[in-house]
Amino acid sequence: MAQWFVAAKKADFNAIAEKFHISPVLARIIRNRDIIEEDEIERFLHADKEQMYSPSLFTDMEKAVSILFEKITEGEKLRIIGDYDVDGICSTHILMRGLTLLGADVDMVIPHRMKDGYGLNESLIISAYEEGIDTIVTCDNGIAAAAEIELAVSYGMTVVITDHHEVPYEEAEDGTKQYRMPNAAAIVNPKREDCTYPFCGICGAVVAYKLIQAMFMDVRANKDAVNVRSVVMDEMLQFAAFATICDVMELRDENRIIVKYGLEAMKRTDNIGLKALIDVNGIEPSKLAPYHIGFILGPCLNATGRLDTAIRATALFQTKDMAEAVRIATELKELNDSRKAMTAEGVERAIAKITAENLIEKKVLIIYLADCHESLAGIIAGRIREKYNKPTFILTDGEDCVKGSGRSIETYHMYEQMSKCKDLFIKYGGHKMAAGLSIAKENIEILDNTLNEMCTLTEDDFIPKVHIDVAMPMSYVTKEFIQELDLLEPFGVGNPKPVFAQKNITFLRGTLMGKNKNVGKYAVCDENGTRFEMVYFGDLEKFHAYIAEKYQPEAVDRLYHGQAEKIALSVIYYPSLNEFRGNVTIQYIMQDFQ
Repeated sequence: MAQWFVAAKKADFNAIAEKFHISPVLARIIRNRDIIEEDEIERFLHADKEQMYSPSLFTDMEKAVSILFEKITEGEKLRIIGDYDVDGICSTHILMRGLTLLGADVDMVIPHRMKDGYGLNESLIISAYEEGIDTIVTCDNGIAAAAEIELAVSYGMTVVITDHHEVPYEEAEDGTKQYRMPNAAAIVNPKREDCTYPFCGICGAVVAYKLIQAMFMDVRANKDAVNVRSVVMDEMLQFAAFATICDVMELRDENRIIVKYGLEAMKRTDNIGLKALIDVNGIEPSKLAPYHIGFILGPCLNATGRLDTAIRATALFQTKDMAEAVRIATELKELNDSRKAMTAEGVERAIAKITAENLIEKKVLIIYLADCHESLAGIIAGRIREKYNKPTFILTDGEDCVKGSGRSIETYHMYEQMSKCKDLFIKYGGHKMAAGLSIAKENIEILDNTLNEMCTLTEDDFIPKVHIDVAMPMSYVTKEFIQELDLLEPFGVGNPKPVFAQKNITFLRGTLMGKNKNVGKYAVCDENGTRFEMVYFGDLEKFHAYIAEKYQPEAVDRLYHGQAEKIALSVIYYPSLNEFRGNVTIQYIMQDFQ
Protein backbone atom coordinates (compact mmCIF):
# COMPACT_ATOMS: atom_id res chain seq x y z
CA MET A 1 0.00 0.00 0.00
CA ALA A 2 1.06 3.57 -0.62
CA GLN A 3 2.17 5.83 2.19
CA TRP A 4 -0.14 8.79 2.75
CA PHE A 5 1.16 12.20 3.74
CA VAL A 6 -0.99 15.21 4.55
CA ALA A 7 0.74 18.42 3.47
CA ALA A 8 1.66 20.54 6.46
CA LYS A 9 3.11 23.65 4.84
CA LYS A 10 2.50 26.80 6.83
CA ALA A 11 1.05 30.14 5.77
CA ASP A 12 -1.65 32.59 6.79
CA PHE A 13 -4.34 30.95 4.67
CA ASN A 14 -7.09 33.29 5.82
CA ALA A 15 -5.07 36.34 4.83
CA ILE A 16 -4.27 34.84 1.41
CA ALA A 17 -7.93 33.95 0.94
CA GLU A 18 -9.07 37.44 1.79
CA LYS A 19 -6.53 39.17 -0.44
CA PHE A 20 -7.20 37.03 -3.52
CA HIS A 21 -10.91 36.42 -2.93
CA ILE A 22 -10.59 32.64 -2.67
CA SER A 23 -11.39 30.09 0.02
CA PRO A 24 -8.82 29.22 2.72
CA VAL A 25 -8.81 25.66 1.36
CA LEU A 26 -7.78 26.90 -2.09
CA ALA A 27 -5.11 29.07 -0.44
CA ARG A 28 -3.75 25.96 1.28
CA ILE A 29 -3.66 24.01 -1.99
CA ILE A 30 -1.71 26.80 -3.70
CA ARG A 31 0.77 26.87 -0.80
CA ASN A 32 1.21 23.10 -1.16
CA ARG A 33 2.55 23.77 -4.65
CA ASP A 34 5.23 26.03 -3.15
CA ILE A 35 3.64 29.15 -4.56
CA ILE A 36 4.33 31.63 -1.79
CA GLU A 37 4.99 35.19 -2.92
CA GLU A 38 2.00 37.41 -3.72
CA ASP A 39 3.11 38.01 -7.31
CA GLU A 40 3.46 34.23 -7.78
CA ILE A 41 -0.04 33.64 -6.43
CA GLU A 42 -1.46 36.36 -8.68
CA ARG A 43 0.34 34.86 -11.69
CA PHE A 44 -0.89 31.37 -10.79
CA LEU A 45 -4.52 32.38 -10.40
CA HIS A 46 -4.69 34.86 -13.24
CA ALA A 47 -2.01 33.86 -15.74
CA ASP A 48 -1.96 36.06 -18.82
CA LYS A 49 -0.22 35.70 -22.19
CA GLU A 50 1.39 39.08 -21.63
CA GLN A 51 3.34 37.50 -18.75
CA MET A 52 5.20 35.13 -21.07
CA TYR A 53 8.93 35.76 -21.22
CA SER A 54 10.60 37.56 -24.09
CA PRO A 55 12.53 35.29 -26.49
CA SER A 56 15.37 37.82 -26.40
CA LEU A 57 16.26 36.51 -22.94
CA PHE A 58 17.75 33.35 -24.49
CA THR A 59 21.49 33.34 -24.90
CA ASP A 60 22.28 33.18 -28.65
CA MET A 61 18.73 34.05 -29.69
CA GLU A 62 19.78 37.27 -31.40
CA LYS A 63 22.63 35.40 -33.07
CA ALA A 64 20.28 32.63 -34.31
CA VAL A 65 17.79 35.17 -35.67
CA SER A 66 20.49 37.12 -37.51
CA ILE A 67 21.97 33.97 -39.05
CA LEU A 68 18.60 32.78 -40.31
CA PHE A 69 17.61 36.15 -41.77
CA GLU A 70 20.98 36.33 -43.53
CA LYS A 71 20.46 32.86 -45.02
CA ILE A 72 16.90 33.71 -46.10
CA THR A 73 18.07 36.92 -47.79
CA GLU A 74 20.84 35.06 -49.61
CA GLY A 75 18.43 32.35 -50.77
CA GLU A 76 20.36 29.57 -49.10
CA LYS A 77 18.78 26.15 -48.58
CA LEU A 78 17.78 25.40 -44.98
CA ARG A 79 16.91 22.05 -43.49
CA ILE A 80 15.08 21.42 -40.20
CA ILE A 81 16.06 18.20 -38.48
CA GLY A 82 13.61 17.23 -35.74
CA ASP A 83 12.73 14.14 -33.73
CA TYR A 84 10.12 11.38 -33.98
CA ASP A 85 8.27 12.01 -30.73
CA VAL A 86 5.45 14.50 -30.14
CA ASP A 87 7.80 17.27 -29.04
CA GLY A 88 9.98 16.76 -32.10
CA ILE A 89 6.97 16.63 -34.44
CA CYS A 90 5.47 19.81 -33.00
CA SER A 91 8.84 21.59 -33.00
CA THR A 92 9.39 20.67 -36.64
CA HIS A 93 5.93 21.89 -37.62
CA ILE A 94 6.43 25.20 -35.81
CA LEU A 95 9.79 25.87 -37.48
CA MET A 96 8.60 24.74 -40.90
CA ARG A 97 5.47 26.90 -40.77
CA GLY A 98 7.29 29.94 -39.44
CA LEU A 99 10.37 29.84 -41.66
CA THR A 100 8.25 29.23 -44.78
CA LEU A 101 6.17 32.31 -44.04
CA LEU A 102 9.36 34.27 -43.52
CA GLY A 103 10.43 33.38 -47.06
CA ALA A 104 12.95 30.65 -46.36
CA ASP A 105 13.85 27.93 -48.86
CA VAL A 106 13.40 25.23 -46.24
CA ASP A 107 12.62 21.54 -46.00
CA MET A 108 12.54 19.11 -43.09
CA VAL A 109 13.77 15.70 -42.06
CA ILE A 110 12.60 13.66 -39.09
CA PRO A 111 14.94 10.74 -38.33
CA HIS A 112 13.48 7.25 -38.57
CA ARG A 113 13.48 5.70 -35.10
CA MET A 114 14.71 2.29 -36.27
CA LYS A 115 17.06 3.31 -39.11
CA ASP A 116 18.47 6.56 -37.78
CA GLY A 117 17.90 6.61 -34.04
CA TYR A 118 17.48 9.81 -32.05
CA GLY A 119 18.68 13.16 -33.34
CA LEU A 120 21.52 13.96 -35.67
CA ASN A 121 23.70 11.24 -37.10
CA GLU A 122 26.46 11.07 -39.67
CA SER A 123 24.23 9.88 -42.51
CA LEU A 124 21.82 12.81 -42.02
CA ILE A 125 24.73 15.25 -42.21
CA ILE A 126 26.16 13.62 -45.34
CA SER A 127 22.72 13.59 -47.00
CA ALA A 128 22.25 17.27 -46.24
CA TYR A 129 25.64 18.11 -47.72
CA GLU A 130 25.04 16.05 -50.86
CA GLU A 131 21.66 17.74 -51.36
CA GLY A 132 23.15 21.22 -51.22
CA ILE A 133 21.86 22.22 -47.79
CA ASP A 134 23.64 25.31 -46.47
CA THR A 135 22.14 25.51 -42.96
CA ILE A 136 20.78 22.90 -40.57
CA VAL A 137 18.33 23.98 -37.87
CA THR A 138 17.76 21.35 -35.21
CA CYS A 139 14.76 21.15 -32.93
CA ASP A 140 14.33 19.02 -29.82
CA ASN A 141 17.83 17.65 -30.44
CA GLY A 142 21.38 18.66 -31.27
CA ILE A 143 22.91 19.59 -27.93
CA ALA A 144 24.45 16.11 -27.56
CA ALA A 145 25.58 15.78 -31.19
CA ALA A 146 29.03 17.39 -30.99
CA ALA A 147 30.71 14.97 -33.43
CA GLU A 148 27.94 15.22 -36.01
CA ILE A 149 27.90 19.02 -35.84
CA GLU A 150 31.68 19.09 -36.21
CA LEU A 151 31.25 17.03 -39.38
CA ALA A 152 28.66 19.48 -40.71
CA VAL A 153 30.99 22.41 -40.01
CA SER A 154 33.84 20.61 -41.77
CA TYR A 155 31.60 20.43 -44.86
CA GLY A 156 31.07 24.19 -44.67
CA MET A 157 27.51 24.01 -43.37
CA THR A 158 26.06 26.30 -40.71
CA VAL A 159 24.25 24.71 -37.75
CA VAL A 160 21.71 26.43 -35.51
CA ILE A 161 20.62 24.34 -32.51
CA THR A 162 17.27 24.71 -30.78
CA ASP A 163 16.96 22.16 -27.98
CA HIS A 164 15.92 21.78 -24.36
CA HIS A 165 17.85 18.69 -23.28
CA GLU A 166 20.67 18.58 -20.77
CA VAL A 167 24.07 19.73 -21.98
CA PRO A 168 26.51 16.76 -21.92
CA TYR A 169 29.23 16.97 -19.33
CA GLU A 170 32.32 15.26 -17.96
CA GLU A 171 32.61 14.94 -14.22
CA ALA A 172 35.99 16.09 -12.88
CA GLU A 173 37.79 14.39 -10.01
CA ASP A 174 36.54 17.06 -7.62
CA GLY A 175 32.93 16.29 -8.63
CA THR A 176 32.37 19.44 -10.69
CA LYS A 177 30.71 19.16 -14.08
CA GLN A 178 32.58 20.30 -17.16
CA TYR A 179 29.98 20.94 -19.87
CA ARG A 180 30.71 20.14 -23.53
CA MET A 181 29.00 22.50 -25.99
CA PRO A 182 28.85 21.58 -29.70
CA ASN A 183 30.57 23.81 -32.27
CA ALA A 184 27.34 25.25 -33.65
CA ALA A 185 26.92 28.80 -34.95
CA ALA A 186 24.15 29.42 -32.40
CA ILE A 187 22.77 27.30 -29.55
CA VAL A 188 19.34 28.25 -28.20
CA ASN A 189 18.80 26.04 -25.16
CA PRO A 190 17.52 27.10 -21.72
CA LYS A 191 19.70 24.37 -20.12
CA ARG A 192 22.88 26.19 -21.12
CA GLU A 193 24.83 27.13 -18.03
CA ASP A 194 25.11 30.71 -19.30
CA CYS A 195 21.49 31.06 -20.48
CA THR A 196 19.62 34.01 -18.99
CA TYR A 197 16.13 32.77 -19.81
CA PRO A 198 14.14 32.82 -16.52
CA PHE A 199 12.57 29.34 -16.82
CA CYS A 200 14.47 26.29 -18.06
CA GLY A 201 11.62 23.76 -17.74
CA ILE A 202 10.26 24.22 -21.26
CA CYS A 203 10.08 21.64 -24.05
CA GLY A 204 11.69 21.74 -27.47
CA ALA A 205 8.55 23.02 -29.18
CA VAL A 206 8.47 26.05 -26.90
CA VAL A 207 12.10 26.82 -27.79
CA ALA A 208 11.14 26.58 -31.48
CA TYR A 209 8.10 28.78 -30.83
CA LYS A 210 10.30 31.42 -29.18
CA LEU A 211 12.70 31.43 -32.14
CA ILE A 212 9.88 32.02 -34.62
CA GLN A 213 8.33 34.61 -32.31
CA ALA A 214 11.65 36.49 -32.22
CA MET A 215 11.90 36.38 -36.00
CA PHE A 216 8.30 37.54 -36.54
CA MET A 217 8.91 40.49 -34.20
CA ASP A 218 12.14 41.45 -35.95
CA VAL A 219 12.21 44.42 -38.34
CA ARG A 220 13.68 42.12 -41.00
CA ALA A 221 10.48 40.02 -41.13
CA ASN A 222 8.73 40.28 -44.49
CA LYS A 223 5.37 41.99 -44.88
CA ASP A 224 3.47 38.73 -45.44
CA ALA A 225 4.72 37.31 -42.13
CA VAL A 226 3.94 40.51 -40.24
CA ASN A 227 0.39 40.58 -41.62
CA VAL A 228 -0.43 37.09 -40.33
CA ARG A 229 1.76 37.23 -37.22
CA SER A 230 -1.05 37.20 -34.67
CA VAL A 231 -2.94 34.32 -36.33
CA VAL A 232 0.16 32.19 -36.88
CA MET A 233 1.56 32.68 -33.39
CA ASP A 234 -1.84 31.66 -32.01
CA GLU A 235 -1.67 28.46 -34.08
CA MET A 236 1.91 27.77 -33.04
CA LEU A 237 1.02 28.25 -29.38
CA GLN A 238 -1.36 25.29 -29.79
CA PHE A 239 1.50 23.03 -30.85
CA ALA A 240 3.79 24.39 -28.13
CA ALA A 241 1.08 23.52 -25.58
CA PHE A 242 0.48 20.11 -27.16
CA ALA A 243 4.18 19.25 -26.87
CA THR A 244 4.48 20.66 -23.34
CA ILE A 245 1.80 18.23 -22.15
CA CYS A 246 3.10 15.22 -24.08
CA ASP A 247 6.73 15.79 -23.11
CA VAL A 248 5.55 15.75 -19.48
CA MET A 249 6.87 19.19 -18.63
CA GLU A 250 5.88 20.60 -15.25
CA LEU A 251 2.86 22.87 -15.53
CA ARG A 252 4.51 25.67 -13.61
CA ASP A 253 5.60 29.17 -14.44
CA GLU A 254 5.44 29.89 -18.17
CA ASN A 255 4.34 26.34 -19.06
CA ARG A 256 1.10 26.97 -17.21
CA ILE A 257 0.37 30.01 -19.38
CA ILE A 258 1.32 28.20 -22.60
CA VAL A 259 -0.95 25.24 -21.84
CA LYS A 260 -3.83 27.36 -20.58
CA TYR A 261 -4.01 29.55 -23.69
CA GLY A 262 -2.84 26.85 -26.08
CA LEU A 263 -5.68 24.58 -24.98
CA GLU A 264 -8.23 27.35 -25.45
CA ALA A 265 -6.88 27.94 -28.96
CA MET A 266 -7.04 24.20 -29.74
CA LYS A 267 -10.75 24.13 -28.90
CA ARG A 268 -11.36 26.47 -31.84
CA THR A 269 -8.38 25.46 -33.98
CA ASP A 270 -8.22 26.32 -37.67
CA ASN A 271 -5.53 23.69 -38.26
CA ILE A 272 -7.36 21.11 -40.36
CA GLY A 273 -5.12 18.22 -39.29
CA LEU A 274 -5.46 18.89 -35.59
CA LYS A 275 -9.20 19.31 -36.00
CA ALA A 276 -9.42 15.94 -37.81
CA LEU A 277 -7.33 14.19 -35.11
CA ILE A 278 -9.64 15.49 -32.40
CA ASP A 279 -12.69 14.42 -34.39
CA VAL A 280 -11.64 10.84 -35.28
CA ASN A 281 -10.90 10.21 -31.63
CA GLY A 282 -14.43 11.22 -30.68
CA ILE A 283 -13.42 14.17 -28.48
CA GLU A 284 -15.75 17.12 -28.03
CA PRO A 285 -13.52 20.14 -28.83
CA SER A 286 -15.12 22.34 -26.14
CA LYS A 287 -14.17 19.76 -23.48
CA LEU A 288 -10.57 19.29 -24.62
CA ALA A 289 -8.27 18.90 -21.57
CA PRO A 290 -4.63 17.94 -20.87
CA TYR A 291 -5.81 14.35 -20.37
CA HIS A 292 -7.01 14.13 -23.98
CA ILE A 293 -3.73 15.54 -25.28
CA GLY A 294 -1.48 13.36 -23.13
CA PHE A 295 -3.35 10.06 -23.29
CA ILE A 296 -5.36 10.06 -26.54
CA LEU A 297 -4.09 12.51 -29.17
CA GLY A 298 -0.41 12.52 -28.26
CA PRO A 299 -0.06 8.72 -28.43
CA CYS A 300 -1.51 8.81 -31.95
CA LEU A 301 1.40 11.02 -33.04
CA ASN A 302 3.92 8.96 -31.11
CA ALA A 303 2.64 5.78 -32.77
CA THR A 304 3.81 7.05 -36.17
CA GLY A 305 7.35 7.47 -34.89
CA ARG A 306 7.24 4.08 -33.18
CA LEU A 307 5.65 1.85 -35.83
CA ASP A 308 5.97 3.85 -39.04
CA THR A 309 7.44 7.29 -39.79
CA ALA A 310 6.71 10.54 -37.98
CA ILE A 311 6.63 12.34 -41.35
CA ARG A 312 2.98 11.27 -41.53
CA ALA A 313 2.22 13.27 -38.39
CA THR A 314 3.82 16.43 -39.76
CA ALA A 315 1.91 15.89 -43.03
CA LEU A 316 -1.30 15.82 -40.98
CA PHE A 317 -0.64 19.28 -39.56
CA GLN A 318 0.49 20.75 -42.88
CA THR A 319 -2.33 19.56 -45.13
CA LYS A 320 -5.01 21.99 -46.31
CA ASP A 321 -7.35 19.24 -47.52
CA MET A 322 -9.94 17.98 -45.01
CA ALA A 323 -10.37 14.59 -46.72
CA GLU A 324 -6.64 13.96 -46.58
CA ALA A 325 -6.53 15.13 -42.96
CA VAL A 326 -9.28 12.68 -41.97
CA ARG A 327 -7.51 9.87 -43.82
CA ILE A 328 -4.18 10.51 -42.10
CA ALA A 329 -5.78 11.04 -38.68
CA THR A 330 -7.67 7.75 -39.04
CA GLU A 331 -4.46 5.94 -39.97
CA LEU A 332 -2.71 7.42 -36.92
CA LYS A 333 -5.51 6.25 -34.65
CA GLU A 334 -5.33 2.75 -36.13
CA LEU A 335 -1.56 2.70 -35.66
CA ASN A 336 -2.02 3.71 -32.04
CA ASP A 337 -4.60 0.96 -31.51
CA SER A 338 -2.04 -1.53 -32.84
CA ARG A 339 0.62 -0.03 -30.58
CA LYS A 340 -1.64 -0.51 -27.54
CA ALA A 341 -2.05 -4.23 -28.26
CA MET A 342 1.69 -4.72 -28.78
CA THR A 343 2.44 -2.79 -25.60
CA ALA A 344 0.04 -4.91 -23.54
CA GLU A 345 1.74 -8.06 -24.81
CA GLY A 346 5.18 -6.65 -23.99
CA VAL A 347 4.12 -5.70 -20.46
CA GLU A 348 2.78 -9.21 -19.86
CA ARG A 349 6.05 -10.75 -21.03
CA ALA A 350 8.09 -8.41 -18.84
CA ILE A 351 5.99 -9.25 -15.75
CA ALA A 352 6.31 -12.98 -16.50
CA LYS A 353 10.10 -12.60 -16.75
CA ILE A 354 10.28 -10.67 -13.48
CA THR A 355 8.28 -13.40 -11.75
CA ALA A 356 10.12 -16.37 -13.31
CA GLU A 357 13.60 -14.98 -12.61
CA ASN A 358 12.72 -13.34 -9.28
CA LEU A 359 14.00 -9.99 -10.54
CA ILE A 360 11.76 -8.15 -8.10
CA GLU A 361 14.46 -8.57 -5.48
CA LYS A 362 16.66 -6.15 -7.42
CA LYS A 363 16.63 -2.40 -6.84
CA VAL A 364 17.01 -1.57 -10.54
CA LEU A 365 15.05 -3.72 -12.98
CA ILE A 366 16.85 -4.53 -16.23
CA ILE A 367 14.65 -6.70 -18.43
CA TYR A 368 15.86 -8.08 -21.75
CA LEU A 369 13.04 -8.88 -24.19
CA ALA A 370 14.95 -9.93 -27.31
CA ASP A 371 12.20 -9.59 -29.92
CA CYS A 372 10.21 -6.71 -28.44
CA HIS A 373 9.63 -3.85 -30.90
CA GLU A 374 12.37 -1.45 -29.80
CA SER A 375 10.12 1.58 -30.19
CA LEU A 376 7.86 0.26 -27.42
CA ALA A 377 10.62 -0.26 -24.86
CA GLY A 378 10.05 3.10 -23.19
CA ILE A 379 6.30 2.63 -22.82
CA ILE A 380 6.76 -0.87 -21.40
CA ALA A 381 9.44 0.40 -19.03
CA GLY A 382 7.02 3.05 -17.83
CA ARG A 383 4.27 0.50 -17.16
CA ILE A 384 6.65 -1.77 -15.22
CA ARG A 385 7.96 1.22 -13.25
CA GLU A 386 4.38 2.11 -12.34
CA LYS A 387 3.59 -1.44 -11.20
CA TYR A 388 6.69 -2.02 -9.06
CA ASN A 389 7.79 1.58 -8.36
CA LYS A 390 11.39 0.76 -9.25
CA PRO A 391 13.77 2.20 -11.87
CA THR A 392 13.25 0.05 -14.97
CA PHE A 393 15.11 -0.58 -18.22
CA ILE A 394 13.61 -2.57 -21.08
CA LEU A 395 16.23 -3.86 -23.54
CA THR A 396 15.65 -5.43 -26.93
CA ASP A 397 17.59 -6.44 -30.03
CA GLY A 398 18.25 -3.68 -32.54
CA GLU A 399 19.80 -4.08 -35.97
CA ASP A 400 23.40 -4.21 -34.82
CA CYS A 401 23.28 -4.01 -31.01
CA VAL A 402 20.92 -4.11 -28.05
CA LYS A 403 18.83 -0.97 -27.58
CA GLY A 404 16.68 0.10 -24.69
CA SER A 405 14.81 2.72 -22.74
CA GLY A 406 14.58 3.43 -19.04
CA ARG A 407 12.00 5.07 -16.80
CA SER A 408 12.81 6.11 -13.26
CA ILE A 409 11.30 7.03 -9.91
CA GLU A 410 11.66 10.39 -8.18
CA THR A 411 14.51 9.26 -5.88
CA TYR A 412 16.75 7.83 -8.66
CA HIS A 413 18.52 10.10 -11.15
CA MET A 414 18.77 7.75 -14.11
CA TYR A 415 21.07 9.80 -16.34
CA GLU A 416 23.58 10.50 -13.55
CA GLN A 417 23.71 6.83 -12.57
CA MET A 418 24.26 5.78 -16.18
CA SER A 419 27.00 8.39 -16.51
CA LYS A 420 28.92 6.59 -13.76
CA CYS A 421 29.27 3.53 -16.01
CA LYS A 422 29.16 5.25 -19.42
CA ASP A 423 31.96 3.06 -20.82
CA LEU A 424 29.49 0.17 -20.96
CA PHE A 425 27.32 1.96 -23.51
CA ILE A 426 27.71 2.43 -27.23
CA LYS A 427 25.46 5.45 -26.88
CA TYR A 428 23.24 6.82 -24.13
CA GLY A 429 21.35 9.93 -23.11
CA GLY A 430 18.43 11.21 -21.09
CA HIS A 431 17.65 12.95 -17.83
CA LYS A 432 16.53 12.21 -14.28
CA MET A 433 13.33 10.32 -15.09
CA ALA A 434 14.01 8.74 -18.49
CA ALA A 435 16.87 7.55 -20.67
CA GLY A 436 17.72 5.76 -23.90
CA LEU A 437 20.72 3.57 -24.65
CA SER A 438 22.56 1.28 -27.05
CA ILE A 439 24.77 -1.47 -25.63
CA ALA A 440 26.62 -4.59 -26.70
CA LYS A 441 24.77 -7.76 -25.75
CA GLU A 442 27.68 -9.07 -23.69
CA ASN A 443 27.50 -5.96 -21.49
CA ILE A 444 23.88 -6.44 -20.36
CA GLU A 445 24.74 -8.56 -17.33
CA ILE A 446 27.62 -6.23 -16.41
CA LEU A 447 25.27 -3.25 -16.61
CA ASP A 448 22.73 -5.05 -14.43
CA ASN A 449 25.32 -5.83 -11.78
CA THR A 450 26.93 -2.39 -11.91
CA LEU A 451 23.74 -0.34 -11.60
CA ASN A 452 22.43 -2.52 -8.79
CA GLU A 453 25.72 -2.47 -6.89
CA MET A 454 25.88 1.34 -7.14
CA CYS A 455 22.23 1.82 -6.21
CA THR A 456 21.70 3.37 -2.77
CA LEU A 457 17.89 3.26 -2.76
CA THR A 458 16.26 1.87 0.37
CA GLU A 459 13.06 -0.17 0.72
CA ASP A 460 11.26 3.01 1.74
CA ASP A 461 12.09 4.53 -1.67
CA PHE A 462 10.09 1.80 -3.38
CA ILE A 463 6.88 2.51 -1.49
CA PRO A 464 4.61 4.83 -3.50
CA LYS A 465 3.92 8.14 -1.79
CA VAL A 466 0.56 9.91 -1.98
CA HIS A 467 0.48 13.54 -0.93
CA ILE A 468 -2.87 14.78 0.37
CA ASP A 469 -3.62 18.47 0.07
CA VAL A 470 -6.22 18.70 2.84
CA ALA A 471 -7.83 16.19 5.20
CA MET A 472 -11.36 17.42 4.58
CA PRO A 473 -14.77 15.82 5.23
CA MET A 474 -16.72 15.13 2.07
CA SER A 475 -19.66 17.01 3.55
CA TYR A 476 -17.65 20.26 3.31
CA VAL A 477 -17.63 20.08 -0.48
CA THR A 478 -20.08 22.34 -2.33
CA LYS A 479 -20.74 22.98 -6.01
CA GLU A 480 -19.25 26.44 -5.56
CA PHE A 481 -16.03 24.97 -4.15
CA ILE A 482 -15.71 22.55 -7.08
CA GLN A 483 -16.14 25.45 -9.50
CA GLU A 484 -13.48 27.37 -7.56
CA LEU A 485 -11.04 24.49 -8.17
CA ASP A 486 -11.17 25.44 -11.87
CA LEU A 487 -8.90 28.36 -10.98
CA LEU A 488 -6.09 25.83 -10.46
CA GLU A 489 -6.31 24.39 -13.97
CA PRO A 490 -4.68 23.25 -16.16
CA PHE A 491 -3.67 20.19 -14.14
CA GLY A 492 -0.69 18.00 -14.93
CA VAL A 493 2.85 17.23 -13.80
CA GLY A 494 3.96 19.84 -11.28
CA ASN A 495 0.36 20.95 -10.74
CA PRO A 496 -1.66 17.79 -10.00
CA LYS A 497 -5.35 17.77 -9.26
CA PRO A 498 -5.73 18.50 -5.54
CA VAL A 499 -6.81 15.52 -3.46
CA PHE A 500 -8.55 15.32 -0.10
CA ALA A 501 -8.97 12.58 2.49
CA GLN A 502 -11.52 11.37 5.00
CA LYS A 503 -11.50 8.46 7.44
CA ASN A 504 -14.28 5.95 8.15
CA ILE A 505 -16.26 6.11 4.94
CA THR A 506 -18.71 3.21 4.89
CA PHE A 507 -19.40 1.49 1.56
CA LEU A 508 -23.09 0.57 1.40
CA ARG A 509 -23.51 -0.88 -2.09
CA GLY A 510 -21.74 -0.95 -5.42
CA THR A 511 -22.31 -1.30 -9.16
CA LEU A 512 -19.81 -2.29 -11.85
CA MET A 513 -19.99 -0.06 -14.91
CA GLY A 514 -18.39 0.26 -18.32
CA LYS A 515 -18.05 -2.07 -21.27
CA ASN A 516 -15.52 -4.20 -19.40
CA LYS A 517 -17.09 -3.70 -15.97
CA ASN A 518 -13.88 -2.04 -14.84
CA VAL A 519 -15.38 1.03 -13.14
CA GLY A 520 -16.94 0.91 -9.69
CA LYS A 521 -19.77 3.19 -8.57
CA TYR A 522 -20.64 3.20 -4.87
CA ALA A 523 -23.13 4.58 -2.39
CA VAL A 524 -21.17 5.55 0.71
CA CYS A 525 -21.78 7.45 3.92
CA ASP A 526 -19.73 9.22 6.58
CA GLU A 527 -19.89 8.75 10.35
CA ASN A 528 -22.89 11.10 10.54
CA GLY A 529 -24.86 9.00 8.08
CA THR A 530 -24.65 11.56 5.26
CA ARG A 531 -24.67 9.76 1.94
CA PHE A 532 -22.49 10.41 -1.12
CA GLU A 533 -21.86 8.98 -4.58
CA MET A 534 -18.32 7.71 -5.18
CA VAL A 535 -16.73 6.42 -8.39
CA TYR A 536 -13.48 4.48 -8.76
CA PHE A 537 -11.64 4.29 -12.09
CA GLY A 538 -8.56 2.57 -10.64
CA ASP A 539 -7.48 -1.05 -10.23
CA LEU A 540 -10.69 -2.83 -9.18
CA GLU A 541 -8.90 -6.14 -8.75
CA LYS A 542 -6.63 -4.55 -6.16
CA PHE A 543 -9.61 -2.84 -4.48
CA HIS A 544 -11.55 -6.11 -4.22
CA ALA A 545 -8.50 -7.96 -2.88
CA TYR A 546 -8.07 -5.32 -0.18
CA ILE A 547 -11.70 -5.61 0.94
CA ALA A 548 -11.48 -9.41 0.95
CA GLU A 549 -8.31 -9.33 3.06
CA LYS A 550 -9.49 -6.67 5.50
CA TYR A 551 -12.95 -8.14 5.98
CA GLN A 552 -13.73 -11.46 4.28
CA PRO A 553 -13.89 -12.75 0.68
CA GLU A 554 -17.68 -12.81 0.56
CA ALA A 555 -17.77 -9.10 1.54
CA VAL A 556 -16.99 -8.20 -2.09
CA ASP A 557 -20.01 -10.11 -3.44
CA ARG A 558 -22.28 -8.68 -0.78
CA LEU A 559 -21.13 -5.15 -1.69
CA TYR A 560 -22.41 -5.55 -5.27
CA HIS A 561 -25.65 -7.24 -4.20
CA GLY A 562 -26.70 -4.46 -1.86
CA GLN A 563 -26.00 -6.58 1.22
CA ALA A 564 -22.78 -4.95 2.39
CA GLU A 565 -21.99 -5.08 6.07
CA LYS A 566 -19.69 -2.50 7.63
CA ILE A 567 -16.99 -1.96 5.02
CA ALA A 568 -15.34 1.17 6.40
CA LEU A 569 -12.28 2.61 4.68
CA SER A 570 -10.23 5.77 4.67
CA VAL A 571 -10.34 7.30 1.20
CA ILE A 572 -8.50 9.88 -0.84
CA TYR A 573 -10.86 11.64 -3.21
CA TYR A 574 -11.30 14.41 -5.73
CA PRO A 575 -14.74 16.08 -6.04
CA SER A 576 -16.35 16.74 -9.41
CA LEU A 577 -19.68 17.76 -10.88
CA ASN A 578 -21.68 15.14 -12.75
CA GLU A 579 -24.36 16.32 -15.17
CA PHE A 580 -27.05 13.89 -16.29
CA ARG A 581 -30.21 14.94 -18.11
CA GLY A 582 -29.78 18.50 -16.91
CA ASN A 583 -29.36 17.48 -13.27
CA VAL A 584 -26.01 18.48 -11.74
CA THR A 585 -24.81 16.51 -8.72
CA ILE A 586 -21.59 16.21 -6.74
CA GLN A 587 -19.60 13.06 -7.45
CA TYR A 588 -16.51 11.96 -5.52
CA ILE A 589 -13.72 10.28 -7.48
CA MET A 590 -11.80 7.84 -5.26
CA GLN A 591 -8.06 8.05 -5.81
CA ASP A 592 -6.80 5.64 -3.13
CA PHE A 593 -8.01 3.70 -0.10
CA GLN A 594 -6.77 2.16 3.15
